Amino acid sequence: MTKTDILSLSFGELSDWLAEAGEPKFRAKQIFTWLHSRKATDFSEMTDLSLSLRTKLSDSFCINRLIVVKRLESAIDNTVKYLYGLSDGSLIESVLMAYKHGDSLCVSSQVGCKMGCNFCASTIAGFVRNLTPGEMLGQIYEAERDSGRTVSSLVLMGIGEPLDNYDNVLKFLRLLSAPQGRGMSLRHVTLSTCGLVPMIDRLAEEGLGLTLSVSLHAADDASRSRIMPVNRKYSIAELLGACRRYFDTTGRRITFEYAVIDGVNGTREQARLLAKQLEGLPCHINLIPVNPVRERNYHTKRDTVYSFQQMLEQEGLNATVRRTLGSDINAACGQLRREAQRERGEDIADSDSNGCRNGPG
Repeated sequence: MTKTDILSLSFGELSDWLAEAGEPKFRAKQIFTWLHSRKATDFSEMTDLSLSLRTKLSDSFCINRLIVVKRLESAIDNTVKYLYGLSDGSLIESVLMAYKHGDSLCVSSQVGCKMGCNFCASTIAGFVRNLTPGEMLGQIYEAERDSGRTVSSLVLMGIGEPLDNYDNVLKFLRLLSAPQGRGMSLRHVTLSTCGLVPMIDRLAEEGLGLTLSVSLHAADDASRSRIMPVNRKYSIAELLGACRRYFDTTGRRITFEYAVIDGVNGTREQARLLAKQLEGLPCHINLIPVNPVRERNYHTKRDTVYSFQQMLEQEGLNATVRRTLGSDINAACGQLRREAQRERGEDIADSDSNGCRNGPG
């Protein structure tokens, strides 16, 4: 029998199921604690529940676990990169990063990506499916089980476009912050988007308190459309309009991600135009040396990035260069998955090997 992954159930949904099963609703708090605080992997571990309730749970649900297919640990800075296998054989990545303020995890939201950004390895193999809330949570729980470290902040910057999987991502965030479970403040979460304007407006109304990070990567429509197809649907003016509305609604400063590409977007003219585009918008610009991708010809000299940073600062913009982590393990998102796809001829994991239904959201 195919079972539902209990990690994707909200506290309310679990409470309702318990009532229908003839069990007291207060048991939901105990179960939530076991799942999201203690990271139980089997119902038999929930020893403060009756045997009959554990049996009912086991008959109806599974606790889905991701399979660590490959693990790379940096000898430089304690970055750990995970390649996970899902129960249908799909592959995703997450990256555990050490900072002074604690450990942060970069989480994937989809298997593959539809957005088609030219410099991104995640989109090359195309889109397969959305991740469920439980599969997003599973990346955190498996990284903590494996590393012995505690994830204190998250960036939704892994494989996929989070706002293209809006409902599942929103439920994931609600589960993550639920006081009955892990209770993580969403002020410790950054969500990255390539610029799906209607979804940014929708997100602003949710009152989540998270940080919005927008992948901009160019200051004019012609340049951005060449490297980011989404710009052909939502222009820079439309995107920045949504960003201004987001700030007006939430009071949260926007971060703009800007991958500097030699010969494409690191010029003095781009710096001037960017300053004009962002005038009056409280924001921070995070400059990124573009990651080499085998199937693409984009590259960046480190000096080019710092030179562009100086240009932006001269224009009155707040810009920093992103710290490079895991350089010795090729920690850029999507690369490990692409390598595994080239190497293998069949699925890593047996489909539905644990009888757990966790397919397309």
